[in-house]
Amino acid sequence: MLAAAAVFLLFELLTERPASYASAVAILVLTLIAAIWLAFTAVSTLRGHAWVRGAIVVWQVLQLGLAIGSFQGLFARPDIGWLLAIPAVLVLVLLFTKSVMAATARRDA
Repeated sequence: MLAAAAVFLLFELLTERPASYASAVAILVLTLIAAIWLAFTAVSTLRGHAWVRGAIVVWQVLQLGLAIGSFQGLFARPDIGWLLAIPAVLVLVLLFTKSVMAATARRDA
């Protein structure tokens, strides 16, 4: 989904005139970096590396922050907040179960 968002942002940058090109490019670059980081984390999760638990916790905390922000403010969208919060909490709970800990116990030198 994040890679799709990056493609959408690139399309918008090329077809529309942003209020600030610097901000639009910065958001696009940050989205691309996050998508690459998540892809690398996903591949390493499939390989069972232990360090992915930390990366997954970081992403879920960031996702929870976005969810909390979606519940408040002038343009509050509780529906989006719940769609972000529920999976983040589930992942955080499941991440530290015995089966996941055993599956991600590989330590590389």
